[in-house]
Amino acid sequence: MSNAILTDARVRALRPRKAPYDVRDGDLKSFGVRVLRSGRKRFFVHCQHRGHRVWKTVGDAEELSAAKARMRASEILRSIRRGDMPSAATAHALFETVAETVFQRYRQIWKAGTLQVNRWYLRNQILPRFAGREIGGIDRQDVGNWFASLHATPVAADRSMPVLSVIMREAEAMGLRPEGSNPCRGIRRYRRKGRERFLSDAEIRRLSAQLSLYADDCPQQVAIVRLLLLTGCRKGEILSLRWTDYREGHLFLRDSKAGPRTVWLSEPARRILRGLDRTGRWIFPASRGGRPCGRAGLDVFWRKVRAEAGLSDVRLHDLRHTHASLALRRGESVLAIARLLGHRSPETTLKYTHLADVMVHQAAETVGAVLGG
Repeated sequence: MSNAILTDARVRALRPRKAPYDVRDGDLKSFGVRVLRSGRKRFFVHCQHRGHRVWKTVGDAEELSAAKARMRASEILRSIRRGDMPSAATAHALFETVAETVFQRYRQIWKAGTLQVNRWYLRNQILPRFAGREIGGIDRQDVGNWFASLHATPVAADRSMPVLSVIMREAEAMGLRPEGSNPCRGIRRYRRKGRERFLSDAEIRRLSAQLSLYADDCPQQVAIVRLLLLTGCRKGEILSLRWTDYREGHLFLRDSKAGPRTVWLSEPARRILRGLDRTGRWIFPASRGGRPCGRAGLDVFWRKVRAEAGLSDVRLHDLRHTHASLALRRGESVLAIARLLGHRSPETTLKYTHLADVMVHQAAETVGAVLGG
């Protein structure tokens, strides 16, 4: 761009484009304004210090005049030269340091389970590639090469990318990267077949019969599995239930994945809950410690039961898919199924409609086997 001095009138005259762009000041070197696609404008300082690039956001053009922003930029530049402010050369701008800062901030945003899963992807998929790198120096080619290296594990790649994107976005907010420079944008995810699995009527009967064998020895685990199938709830939603959540024949979930919601219970589901002992505040308490039942013990029980029922490829989460498929087979609308599963919008539920194609194929095979003799 031209080297004219930035004034309020000139900044106001700048118009957004298809991509963000910078306009440098003709008076103060390293000072400029970035115009975002949204039309917002941010003053910045961009300079080299001891062989490293330093980018700092000065302020929003709607809140600062050009003159005041220039004065503030001058102070920032003097601080950088004195070494008073962290630059990309310091440990504070190393990728792993910024990532940890982001994760600490997001402890209040992500649910506990999401935080745990995202930290696993950070530790196992992201840090091995980017640890030790200056976060301001990671570009789109670096991210593209990393993503391509994970082609053998597309699920891990697709789930790691949003975590990396959040870190890069927060780095921009910290002034460690230029605004609008997220290198994760525009990188296409891997296409992979859906993992949805649903039980047929015969498989449901086999599972129910196998659960009945454990009704006396493992009543709590049996009740949990049956409720997962009867409600379509997620595992964490059932395990964390309190007796105060069950009233008027419904479950009132305080904090599901999509926020608070009501689960409408069928009579078989209510019968299971009526048959449980109320020994504390948790519907499914742990054996000690005053906590809800843990996932580990349930997972061990499930692996044993599913193997004995000949359902070794079925996950507990597939009981939720089964609940949706049964509603679909009974002619329920996408809107009704969305409410059953607690989806925020029917669009999320549309992924289940492909089950109809599978069921038609199975019906065709059944009829063909009969008519074909």
